[in-house]
Amino acid sequence: MAAYPVSCTSCGACCAAFRVSFHRSELAGPERRGVPPAMAVVEIGNTMRMCGTDEHTLRCVALQGTVGESVSCSIYADRPSPCREFGALADVGIYERACNRARARHGLPPLPVDD
Repeated sequence: MAAYPVSCTSCGACCAAFRVSFHRSELAGPERRGVPPAMAVVEIGNTMRMCGTDEHTLRCVALQGTVGESVSCSIYADRPSPCREFGALADVGIYERACNRARARHGLPPLPVDD
């Protein structure tokens, strides 16, 4: 059984399990920080998608390291809003059901979910 809380930096399953779509306004520009344009593709209209998150072998282009062992995000400070919102309370031991779905895809044990 894993010790709790489990840090996202020792997991990373969500970054290799879900599509990450966000508004074009979250892209970096000449005068603003954000997702580097080279790491995103147009999904439809003003909606962008992180590269790698819609592939058969899904893995966000910004994910570094080994899922379930040690990971980091190469654009952590500038990551898009879906990444900021997902698992926001994981560091205090409160996990979402979607977290366990992502973990299951990688053969990782489930975490306790607070209903």
